Amino acid sequence: MTRTSKAVAVTGASSGIGEATARRLAADGHQVFLGARRAGRLEALVEDITAKGGAAAFQELDVTDAADMKAFVDGARRKFGRIDVLVNNAGVMPLSPLDALRTDEWDRMIDVNLRGVLHGMAAALPPMRAQGGGHFVNIASVGAYEVSPTAAVYCATKFAVRAVSEGLRQESGGGIRVTLVSPGVTESELADGIRDPDARAAMRTYRSVALPAAAIADAIAYALAQPPQVDVNEIVVRPAGSAR
Repeated sequence: MTRTSKAVAVTGASSGIGEATARRLAADGHQVFLGARRAGRLEALVEDITAKGGAAAFQELDVTDAADMKAFVDGARRKFGRIDVLVNNAGVMPLSPLDALRTDEWDRMIDVNLRGVLHGMAAALPPMRAQGGGHFVNIASVGAYEVSPTAAVYCATKFAVRAVSEGLRQESGGGIRVTLVSPGVTESELADGIRDPDARAAMRTYRSVALPAAAIADAIAYALAQPPQVDVNEIVVRPAGSAR
């Protein structure tokens, strides 16, 4: 590993932005520790990264479980000796109108999108403090800045991620960097979890122009590559010419 190599833990790493981030950061020479519920996909991803000369390992992870998240961070530290970066990427997006009253889906978005990030912060902040520094990269959305029909609860969780990221930035002091990355429409499996038929149909149209997940991985790599005294706080990435 090079002198600038970092130990990076990535949640939601089995597909989409998480997978692209793992591949990009490993190619940059970082050591990546990958978490998600789908262990089979993680195993295949780690095998591919290591076959190409990268350093990678994985651990099955449910971000809604605080103890599981702590075990994940501890696993990264055991494997690579420290945790320099936590990419809080895991997320779900089962959109529906509020009057559909899909309260189970509301709870799921709150648990994964918000509590998952909080669990990651709670697990990684103490060891980062102890080692003298670290970097949180929290993945939000353009939905952290605007609300659209059927996405009220999803946007609420992303507004909240934006808020806690800014709070952490203000409270963390020297040594802890915080970056909020807010993608516009990006190729991913997020829309696959939409059960409401009208919302699903609308999302197909909405997602007709989408960024490759690698574009978001590039933004994350940019933030990580800055010198220690530079903290890139917010990055919004949209398809060119798009309001989404």
